Amino acid sequence: MDVKTAFLNGDLEEEIYMDQPERYVVQGQEKKVCQLVKSLYGLKQAPKQRHEKFDSTLLSKGFAINECDKCVYMKGNSNSFVMICLYVDDMFIIGSSPSIILETKNMLKQCFDMTDLGKLSYFLGISVTRSAVTMFLCQRKYAEEIVYRAKIANCKIMPTPVDSKSKLSANDGAPISDPTLYRSLAGALQYLTFIRPDIAYDVQQECLFMHDPRESHFSALKRIIRYVKGTLDFGLHLYTSAPTKLLAYTDVDWAGCPNTRRSTSGYCMFLGNNLVSWSAKRQSTLSRSSAEAEYRGVANVVSKSCWLRNLLLELHCLIQKATLVYCDNVSAIYLSGNPVQHQRTKHIEMDIHFVREKVARGQVRVCHVPSRYQIADIFTKGLSSVLFEVFRDSLSVQNRPL
Repeated sequence: MDVKTAFLNGDLEEEIYMDQPERYVVQGQEKKVCQLVKSLYGLKQAPKQRHEKFDSTLLSKGFAINECDKCVYMKGNSNSFVMICLYVDDMFIIGSSPSIILETKNMLKQCFDMTDLGKLSYFLGISVTRSAVTMFLCQRKYAEEIVYRAKIANCKIMPTPVDSKSKLSANDGAPISDPTLYRSLAGALQYLTFIRPDIAYDVQQECLFMHDPRESHFSALKRIIRYVKGTLDFGLHLYTSAPTKLLAYTDVDWAGCPNTRRSTSGYCMFLGNNLVSWSAKRQSTLSRSSAEAEYRGVANVVSKSCWLRNLLLELHCLIQKATLVYCDNVSAIYLSGNPVQHQRTKHIEMDIHFVREKVARGQVRVCHVPSRYQIADIFTKGLSSVLFEVFRDSLSVQNRPL
């Protein structure tokens, strides 16, 4: 559903005045101004007032705001519930039955001027194709626009989005003539990573050089787009699966940045059989050993799993089993369970205590996985085409179903 003229619904608490609009000036009172009662487009507080209006309306109708995600509203229990997910003025409604969804839609129409867009098929540039047992998310139209803006529509496609042999350096090559185009394309690719985790690492690397892009960076960026051109119909598959387990893979490329020697962390998290969260990010501090870098990566994914477990709890979906975190670094696994402190671990003591506490409570188990099965490698480094395709399939990033 879509809220018409959403920002005009907000009630103003402050006294705000504006000049009389052109061609609507009252004759004889040209020097007078209008006092606003409702918000207008262009007011700095208009988004805040609109959101508060929506909040108060739903709260008065018995909905509760999710504490983990303030844009999710829920009413009911695990047997009979309705959920509203809001993004600015667009929303979609999830319910346990068609009747409760219809009741919610009618309630919203009475409170706001709404447009009913029917069953979820297109939301925020993401097309949704559903069957009885699967859901397929794709951004083909958006990806085509990126290829067109890059002016390489007739280019040769690439099997992988990044070269596995080299690392990009900040001062590699001459500055490009049009940095605005580079920033525009890199920013556009960031939104594409919302359902394309296979390019998350490559786009993250390109965004590190937005302040001063060079020719080598632009060439690498074009390689990503050439890969996207060959996989326009690829998207994220979601399957019918009981959400009884939560597992994650985490990996780190220690000191991989040639300029800062910071490490790149990556993880992916599965709820049942479905990929629900992933990340590729450069660590904020230097790590003096691979074990330290890997342990920081473990702490990061454990923190994310805690947030996700709390979110699912508020959605009446309790995960009773411990979250399994797979890591290929044996030292990091030992640190998560060994209560003995070492001199070399004092500077990461907070991360150690945080993870150990979750392990001791039975909420997390840190397990070893051989490097050849470490799916999170796709978020930390360039891979060969064979290994890249294997890990991409493991993430359920595949072609559109027939």
